[in-house]
Amino acid sequence: MLLRHLHLPGLTRYAQAAKLQETLVSTFLAQKADKTLIAPPPTILTFQFHPVYTCGRREANSLSAEQISFLRHRDPTSSEEADIADFEYAARGGQTTYHGPGQLVAYPILDLRAHDLSSRCYVNLLEETVIATCARYGIKGFRTANPGVWVSEEEKICAVGVHLRRYIASHGIGLNVTDEPMGWFKRIVACGLEGKRATALEVTSGNEIEGGVDSVANVFVEEMASRLEGVTEVQAITEQELLPT
Repeated sequence: MLLRHLHLPGLTRYAQAAKLQETLVSTFLAQKADKTLIAPPPTILTFQFHPVYTCGRREANSLSAEQISFLRHRDPTSSEEADIADFEYAARGGQTTYHGPGQLVAYPILDLRAHDLSSRCYVNLLEETVIATCARYGIKGFRTANPGVWVSEEEKICAVGVHLRRYIASHGIGLNVTDEPMGWFKRIVACGLEGKRATALEVTSGNEIEGGVDSVANVFVEEMASRLEGVTEVQAITEQELLPT
């Protein structure tokens, strides 16, 4: 089975990524409704986002306009009016988190049944993939009682949040690569976990990651492909190949 990988270089707006994701999910769901259609192959979308705070289902509509404005401003202690961070509601589980430059966001879009996965096993697979990715850079990641991947009891290196509809998985992981996201995380209680803090591959290892987020994206996809039942090949594709006109 072929696993497709679409990586968008540079910075991507959350709305663009969400549209790509929704289009792919719709293709999977259409095939479930009409068995004469060919099932699409599993696809992983990888990005770096323009700065954005996303709010999961648990906190939907619970943040005030003042709280959202605080998150979006360049410096919450200044009087500057220019907003530079987006704020979006997401269909995934979990609470408010941050995505932006220096962080790998990966959205695997796939049918769990095609890979003999339950929802719990799928989340475990995502965490195992991140742990293996960290190991490639000399970092020991692990699970705790809280979701995601950690490098200590207080330091979280990767958030995990998925959405399932008729066994079609979307959303995925946010793995911090550089220290760029660290200041942004200070504005929130990341994923609702008091007393915890974010860290990154470069912060933990003390070394610059050659190739940055783009390189880590390829490593993540390699590690996930090796864990997905039935996958025998990874193919890099362009946005035009994914959504031909």
